[in-house]
Amino acid sequence: MSSDTVTSSTLAPALAHSRYLQRLFTRHPDLADETAAHLYQPFSRAEMSLRLLNDPADDEAAFKRTLRRLRQAAMARLIARELEGLADLDEAVHTVSDLAELAIQHALAFVTRNETRPGQPIGEDSGEVQELIVVGMGKLGGRELNVSSDIDLIFVYPEDGNTDGDVRLTNHEYFARIGKKLIQLIDDPTEDGIVFRVDMRLRPFGDSGPLVCSFAALENYLITQGREWERYAWIKGRALTGDGDALMQLIRPFVYRKYLDYGAYQSMRELHSQIRREVQRRDRIDNIKLGPGGIREIEFIGQVFQLIRGGRVKALTQRETRGTLAELGRQGLLAPETVAELQTAYAFLRNVEHRLMYIDDAQTQTLPGNDDDRARIATSMGFADWAAFTAALAYHRDRVTLQFEQIFGLPQEATGGADDGAWQQARDGEQAPEALAAKGYRDAIEMARKLAAFASGNRYQQMPDRCRQRVDHILPALIGVAAGYPNPDDTLSRLLDLLEAIGRRESYLALLAEHPQTLNRLAELYSASPWVSEYLTRHPILLDELLDARLLYQAPDWARLGKILRQEIADLGDDTEAKMDCLRHFQHTQVFRIVAQDLAGLLSLETVSDHLSALADLILVVTIAEVWRELPKRHCELPRFAAIGYGKLGGKELGYGSDLDLVYLYDDPHPDAPENYARLAKKIVTWLTTLTSAGTLYDIDLRLRPNGTSGLLVSSVEAFAAYQRDSAWVWEHQALTRARFVCGEATIAVAFDAIRNGILRSERDIDSIRDEVVKMRSRMLETHPAKDDDVKHCRGGIVDIEFIVQYLILAHAHRFGDLTGNLGNIALLGFAARDGLIDAELASQAQTAYRELRRLQHASRLNGIKPSPATLATIADALAAVRTLWTQLLGEPQAE
Repeated sequence: MSSDTVTSSTLAPALAHSRYLQRLFTRHPDLADETAAHLYQPFSRAEMSLRLLNDPADDEAAFKRTLRRLRQAAMARLIARELEGLADLDEAVHTVSDLAELAIQHALAFVTRNETRPGQPIGEDSGEVQELIVVGMGKLGGRELNVSSDIDLIFVYPEDGNTDGDVRLTNHEYFARIGKKLIQLIDDPTEDGIVFRVDMRLRPFGDSGPLVCSFAALENYLITQGREWERYAWIKGRALTGDGDALMQLIRPFVYRKYLDYGAYQSMRELHSQIRREVQRRDRIDNIKLGPGGIREIEFIGQVFQLIRGGRVKALTQRETRGTLAELGRQGLLAPETVAELQTAYAFLRNVEHRLMYIDDAQTQTLPGNDDDRARIATSMGFADWAAFTAALAYHRDRVTLQFEQIFGLPQEATGGADDGAWQQARDGEQAPEALAAKGYRDAIEMARKLAAFASGNRYQQMPDRCRQRVDHILPALIGVAAGYPNPDDTLSRLLDLLEAIGRRESYLALLAEHPQTLNRLAELYSASPWVSEYLTRHPILLDELLDARLLYQAPDWARLGKILRQEIADLGDDTEAKMDCLRHFQHTQVFRIVAQDLAGLLSLETVSDHLSALADLILVVTIAEVWRELPKRHCELPRFAAIGYGKLGGKELGYGSDLDLVYLYDDPHPDAPENYARLAKKIVTWLTTLTSAGTLYDIDLRLRPNGTSGLLVSSVEAFAAYQRDSAWVWEHQALTRARFVCGEATIAVAFDAIRNGILRSERDIDSIRDEVVKMRSRMLETHPAKDDDVKHCRGGIVDIEFIVQYLILAHAHRFGDLTGNLGNIALLGFAARDGLIDAELASQAQTAYRELRRLQHASRLNGIKPSPATLATIADALAAVRTLWTQLLGEPQAE
């Protein structure tokens, strides 16, 4: 068999499909042989570079020929490999992107090497040689370039100044000259064709603007002239030459806002509408890029989330479409099945796009109208005929359209009967309680007054026009939604407080306007709990959590969330303030999700406390690691340091807004250890308690450390053991019953548990312990009298139960080691009954009392209503049992 026969057989699928390849191989038969010989080898970037190095060109014509011959070879092999089923979409887009990048870099080097008379461009401020930064935009920036695509470029240089050669030019003149010649080397048609068509219309001011601009000019343009579509375009901007890091520091604040930017929905929707109108005007519905369900809609889906959240989530600032979609799935912003559908559709559409371009090496995304080319497309896509292909294409486009419409569709009115009348009259200076009364508001006169006060107040009157328009759109819906809850007056009043708080922050208003389905969830939470409404009003960034009920009500996976938090922190580099804000945003988000699930009845009180405690543990772990990493002059890579939790944190009974009772320990012989760990402890407190723009994390109480407020902030394990053994008061041993290792050096965990068990299992004089416990309870009563409606301090209440358990541990743990387990008061009461220390029926009643009292305490925190004596009367028998148990163990309660 001849070599021509082998070549033809090997390349048959490609030749059957591509007229371009037929013409190319007719002109260059040696290229056909080369392509066949290397068919099973991708055309790598390294091979491209080697070809350019091995074919040096001294003149412009030779250099142009070298670049164009390289493109021909790369395209021939890529077409053949892909149509033979040897290459996938990744290889296709990366091969073409590599070709474009190398062509630009070598062209720039060629031009600057031959442009010698002006000399070097020197920055007027730095005095340093300046380099042209060629920015790849669009698919080139995302390394997902089409096989026959234009390349969108922008030329930027850092500083103005002048060249230092024989012919003095301004840096602007010099780089404009360089840029024009670079374009000619790549874009000029020769007998070998072109390398790429170059499109410079994305530069500032488009075709009418200068070809190149300095950093200062670019920054001024973006601040004063930059439009929303340019934010979208710069998402994919990537420097291919020069100081790309410095450029992106300038670009990033323009593209990615620090806040959640829900105004992007409207901007992207308007841009998409313009594209759709253009497609329809030109009768290009068959355009698989710009038409319905096309490639551009998939890109828009990814990019709107990037614009909204990229300032907060660095992982979303990537440029590649498929990587962005995958990250949206990892972040939980798109459902896994949605991501899978979009990924599959994107690959299908891009493969079709390439096969359209392979026919004649033409930049087209329009389906062919003739039967011959339709057959080529169907066959190369693996379908029996055009009908089968178009059915599959329609399926993918329909799935994309469905997802696009769900995300970008115009917002529908919220359910609940929006009421324009009351708000319209309030804005007109009238008070119209009749409309509110008809809706079911109980004190319609007072609510009409509040609406009128809101309308005439400075905050509403001084809102920017766009914000006021948003409020005017949202508020009638909120009036209608709030009316559907049992306490409409309270609900609407709290919602008005929220609107006042966010009235000048269009992004939050845009979120509510773009997603009116969130208004029902919002009103439900504001109706259910004044604590939640105050929390959300204080942290409106959490409004974002209302968008996805699936995420809002999803049980937390603390291991996964910990990985996400650590990655977000790592992405912030050395920005301490941003890290502190990141911790706060994370903690507030998780608290909000927990309370939403709590109010929905999805969590028991014990589970709520477990989650809040796990969250606090995680925040401490990450905080300690970050603070130590930033500590100057630290003497070791990892601190031999630990945080010990006491009280509610120690007992894993944290509630909303609970303080953290902490003791810090270290076990490190290094001479610098005491000083470094003291500094570490101080900075931990600062990180946790400082009020930043994102709020606070926790209040910290360190008074349980050895020697209290007069003691050192951090103790060695040895000193802590000695103090507990020789100097601690009985009340400090009581506190130790609810202490646990939270995080830090593992060997300290072992040492602490040994110290704790040793102290708690020490044999004591029971009469002395009883006297000390009773005295401590009496001192508490002096400052917190036992009121009948106080679930914590009433006789038989939470404190009495805690003291009973602590007494049982200190008095009897030397005989019954199970009492030292940090398992909570309910479990320990059960152990004490099992061990014969207390009556089983009384223990059961005390367990019921503790469980119900904590539930009432928790409910009071959420609904803002203090339990009444009548409420406590429902568990009177259980409270009486606790008082009986107290008397049996500790004697008659002392009179107050």
